[in-house]
Amino acid sequence: MKRTKHRLGLFPKVLIAIACGALLGLVIPQVPMRILKTFNVLFAQILKFIVPLLVLGLVTPSIANLGKGAGKMLLAVIAVSYLSTVCAGFFAYGCSSALFPHLLTVGELSTDTAAGKTAVPYIDLKIPPLCDILTALCLAFMTGICCIHIKGTALKTWFEEFGEVVKLTIEKAIIPLLPVYIFTMMCEMSATGKLAAVMGSGVKIIATGVVLSILYLVIQYAIACAIARKNPLKCLWNMLPAYLTGFSICSSSAVIPVTHECTLKNGVSEEVAGFVVPLCSTVHMCGSTIKLAVTSTAVLFLTGTPVSFPLFANFVLMQGVAAVAAPGVMSGVLMASVGLLESILGFSPEMTALMMTIYLALDGYGPACNVTGDGAIAILIDRLFSSRPSADIRPRPSVRSRSGAEGRVPSDNRPTRFSP
Repeated sequence: MKRTKHRLGLFPKVLIAIACGALLGLVIPQVPMRILKTFNVLFAQILKFIVPLLVLGLVTPSIANLGKGAGKMLLAVIAVSYLSTVCAGFFAYGCSSALFPHLLTVGELSTDTAAGKTAVPYIDLKIPPLCDILTALCLAFMTGICCIHIKGTALKTWFEEFGEVVKLTIEKAIIPLLPVYIFTMMCEMSATGKLAAVMGSGVKIIATGVVLSILYLVIQYAIACAIARKNPLKCLWNMLPAYLTGFSICSSSAVIPVTHECTLKNGVSEEVAGFVVPLCSTVHMCGSTIKLAVTSTAVLFLTGTPVSFPLFANFVLMQGVAAVAAPGVMSGVLMASVGLLESILGFSPEMTALMMTIYLALDGYGPACNVTGDGAIAILIDRLFSSRPSADIRPRPSVRSRSGAEGRVPSDNRPTRFSP
């Protein structure tokens, strides 16, 4: 029998990179440090180059595909999902801005703290992107919407294939090199004496993000279940398997079957659940947005970089659109938001690297919140588009599908439900 090879996931690799970088930075000579800094600078340039391409290749076909079978339910799901994602960003920004002055020290990681100790790269190569992130977003929206109206099959196919090229580049090159990038960042911070502050602050930042994501889920289900006249605590309990699965595999798209089954347990019809859950895995990123907003606010606070609320609001509104590029790509929300962090919030490459380090240190709670929030939207949409009284949430008879999965079918005396 052949032995199955066990490969380390991204999370263990990040932990190893942090540990190795912290130890090596204490004793590393200047020459190797400059070599690592050279890689750090080059990788940051590659990230800047590929993010607009990611938006063009993934957002454009996603928008074009939304036009298939478009109707009131489609528009309602997209509107509610975007509103939930944006509200999650504002909620995270407001709470973290109030909490971090009591948890963190402003300017603790200021670039002036160890300016004389910073390593200088041997090569400072510039790789300008084809366009900035806002141009890519506008072009993606224009092309995607026009593909719907002109039925541009060939153009949509081209963007889908181009998206696969970008996906392959990210999965085979960018993601595998991220731990190395984080290693170089940790090594430099250890050499300059900043690491202790980062590690101590990182635990507080991650804990804040986890708590805020859970609170936001409670708010989501309280609102959705109040409208649908259901018990929010029971609905949240039914969604627990989806939350734990999303936490463990760090992917919204991969949890769709589990989320679908959990949503059915909450009394949502098969038709609505089968439509809303896959769609929300593409357009609803509330948990990842909370994680991104909390981490970016913390980095801005730690580096002493002031950002006004209107500027951060601009970032949240644009990030809600950029998140459409996230599904199917590991840490996709982070990858799609790098350009916005730099163009809107003024992040430097060092701040971006620090952001990635903290963001990837516990990647699971963002997707876990995403998929659990999808269940709340399904409950709300089921109430709005259902002809059956919402109080009737008794389990329907179970049947076995051809795949062997257990499903539910409506009884003959139930009204026909809207099917998208």
